[in-house]
Amino acid sequence: MLTSINPYNGEKIEKFKVHSKSDVTKKLKKADKTFQDWKHVSFDRKKELMLNLADELKTNKKDYATAITKEMGKPITQAIAEIEKCAWVCEYYAENAQDQLQKDHIETDAEESYVRYDPLGVILAVMPWNYPFWQVFRFIAPAIMAGNVGVLKHASNVMRCAENIEQAILNAGFPEGCFQNLIISSKKVEQVIRDKRVKAVTLTGSKPAGSSVASIAGEEIKKSVLELGGSNALVVFEDANITETVKTCVQARFQNTGQSCIAGKRLIVQESIYEQFLEEFITQVRELKSGDPMDEDTYIGVLAREDLAIELEEQLEKSKKKGAKVVLGGKRNKAYFEPTIVINVDKKSPIFKEETFGPLIAVTSFNSDMEAIDLVNRSVFGLGVSIFTEDYERAKALIPQFEDGAVFVNDLVKSDPRLPFGGTKESGYGRELSSHGIKEFLNRKTVYINKYE
Repeated sequence: MLTSINPYNGEKIEKFKVHSKSDVTKKLKKADKTFQDWKHVSFDRKKELMLNLADELKTNKKDYATAITKEMGKPITQAIAEIEKCAWVCEYYAENAQDQLQKDHIETDAEESYVRYDPLGVILAVMPWNYPFWQVFRFIAPAIMAGNVGVLKHASNVMRCAENIEQAILNAGFPEGCFQNLIISSKKVEQVIRDKRVKAVTLTGSKPAGSSVASIAGEEIKKSVLELGGSNALVVFEDANITETVKTCVQARFQNTGQSCIAGKRLIVQESIYEQFLEEFITQVRELKSGDPMDEDTYIGVLAREDLAIELEEQLEKSKKKGAKVVLGGKRNKAYFEPTIVINVDKKSPIFKEETFGPLIAVTSFNSDMEAIDLVNRSVFGLGVSIFTEDYERAKALIPQFEDGAVFVNDLVKSDPRLPFGGTKESGYGRELSSHGIKEFLNRKTVYINKYE
């Protein structure tokens, strides 16, 4: 059995019976059978169902959001925003998928030549708990609009969310087998990847999980897309709008209680404004309200599990031994971790070089543009970077020098259905969202037609 536990109060919420090997086999058979029909369904019908799904999410957003909050502790207002974003990605692909997947005609010696995009079949998604609806929807909306079907192995602590997603898709009118939740442990993922009916896999998670999944998929010669986290930098130049930049940086680090791959985890401020910026930053972080995640005024909840808070505490303690100084927060109580600001951070300390998954930010300074670039790029991750400056020519000159998958100027890094999302280095490979993401799990088929005289 898998048990969902409320991380705020420790209450057991619900138990779920794990699927047996035969259960999984039946579900994969159903998925494959559904695909044989689904791939021929018209875009108009898919669009209708996808818009139904968006309506289902918006109509019942409070119920779906409550499940998120109870299972992993996300503050309720942020959980509702997550559901609304899922509705947006459904609407985006409902309106755009058909155009994105039109044939690409190419001029050659042939009478006619083009590239067409055909679905692969059953796609496995292995997803994390931190955005338990959004991570799934940014995969499944483009996948099923492209004619694929999906099966999900979700994080064990958000199984009610996983079940709710499957039910929402059924409520929207999609055929059974178009999307199914597999209630299995991580140890059972390998058998699913190796199943001949599964054609590809996408994973959002840790480096060890991604490495394992990619290795298995590689042995089977199956496509994989990996999003493996990050240690994004927030780079503040001396000409930045300090008031607006502080506000953005607070949100970038502390939304979802800091449990985000794309959170700004390293704050890098130009020396000439360092003291002024830090003072205002501390003031705004101190004002963030901690408390019951079901309270609409709560901005900082608890971490999804107590062991995650303990791990963050250990990273902080090791960094303190290297000279890091806590200027705000730093204390833990079970799964709750105070909003924490740390200065004097050594570049080799855990909170600078590792991913910190919680409400803690490492602060350092720089003098020159080249020093800032070096601090950003020395990370083993490459998901995204935010730079703050009023000099847009400077920004444009800096952008090509960052190794990350995304550069945001005067804004926090975020995923947007209209833009490709993904990283470099240990942040993974492949892209989700936009026209790039929908084509990841398709057969780009070259067609060359000649006519004999």
